Amino acid sequence: MTSGVQLVTKSLPVVVVPSSSGPAPPTAGETVRLSPFDRCVAPFPVTMLLAFDRPIQEPAETIKSALSRALAHYRPIAGRLRLTPRPGDDDGEEPYIACTDEGITFVGASASCGLEDVTTALLTDLVIRYPAELCRDNEPLLLLQVTDFTCGGFTVGVTFNHVVADGSGFAQFLRFVGELARGAPQPSLGPVRRWDDGLPSLPVSTVAAQKSTMTHGRKDLARVDVVVPFSLISGIKAESGGTVFDVVTAVLWRCRTRAIMSAAAGDDPESPAPLAFPSDVRARVGAQAGYYGNCVVVQLVPATTRAAVASAGIGDLVALIRRAKEKIPDLLLPAGTSPDPSPSEEQGTPAFDDAAAAGAGGTAVSAAEGGDQEEMKLAYNALVVANWRTLGVDEVDFGGGVPASVTWHEERAVVPGCVACPPCRNREDDGVRVAAICVKTEHAGAFLEELVSMGTRVLPSNLWA
Repeated sequence: MTSGVQLVTKSLPVVVVPSSSGPAPPTAGETVRLSPFDRCVAPFPVTMLLAFDRPIQEPAETIKSALSRALAHYRPIAGRLRLTPRPGDDDGEEPYIACTDEGITFVGASASCGLEDVTTALLTDLVIRYPAELCRDNEPLLLLQVTDFTCGGFTVGVTFNHVVADGSGFAQFLRFVGELARGAPQPSLGPVRRWDDGLPSLPVSTVAAQKSTMTHGRKDLARVDVVVPFSLISGIKAESGGTVFDVVTAVLWRCRTRAIMSAAAGDDPESPAPLAFPSDVRARVGAQAGYYGNCVVVQLVPATTRAAVASAGIGDLVALIRRAKEKIPDLLLPAGTSPDPSPSEEQGTPAFDDAAAAGAGGTAVSAAEGGDQEEMKLAYNALVVANWRTLGVDEVDFGGGVPASVTWHEERAVVPGCVACPPCRNREDDGVRVAAICVKTEHAGAFLEELVSMGTRVLPSNLWA
């Protein structure tokens, strides 16, 4: 472990364009129309940070060269967003991707320390940022930085415009970059970006409702990294069922709700405490293998009041999350179609419904009862939890093996959020690692106290030690 000030020295940004040795370039004016799922997403940046502890030869140059060859197969990523008049709307415009081959931004960098010395304070220096809180039409759709460390390891900071792809889509792209870096001539999974209009789509009202949840200004929130232990998860699953993600989400939801109630003088316990989580629906809609555009919906669990969530049992919250997951297919139904009742609706979850009614004076809205998504705004009262454990980003290999660690990084979050990160390789993790950027600084202490009281382990500031 090194001592002293940790410094990251960056080279000047360069533009990486698609290789001329790849497939034929796009014809002049070639465009990709955004799918209904793309149109649900505001153009906000998402940042993944991958840490590799096994060295490869000249990481920056190796990855930059592979990027150029990969972009020849994923040309929309090298393009730009443009606006065109919306049909039938004299004043409206809608975005599309212009395949301009203008390229992506790449930075090579070096750090004066080893990976084990990286603290959360240094994470910002390991990525490239967009200048504004939302990505602008003339900006690259992908920013990527490779940083070498004194130990021989390196990090890859990936920041992308969410409109062009979702997490699974960019994980697929990065895996192909890795294949090329290791000498593969062609992608093992052929990329598909154009949406098949013959597939089920989203009703216009659903698109508007989904997008409205992600159009709020960015928030200055504290970062907390914890491990939710498998012993806690297994105990709750044995009593309540559900998946690992369901349990972890329920724990985070209740702990955060209690924290912001206890630390906020005058906070209204009757105000709503909505939960939201993105869900991949590729299999549900029959998307082609290799499709890398957005294909997720954000399911809301409007649920009830802060008081009801704070006082509910974890098992009751797990049941509510499971009921919400059962309702995901309803988001894909044409407008005016009545959904069938879910098994959980028919069975009910009396314990939580009673608590919700008590906490809300009988006016609580549960996920199974629906609620108006168009009116649900994800402000500070809400929490979004995403699952990166199934994206495949932990399978990226540039030649030295898969990442030792993958984490989420945001300086200012669009909405209060948590990400369940992939497990660290060769670590004796005793649970699920969570990167949480979901509470204000004044609420962070109370949030940690709630988490620790349930047996979670707080990670040190040097994440990869």
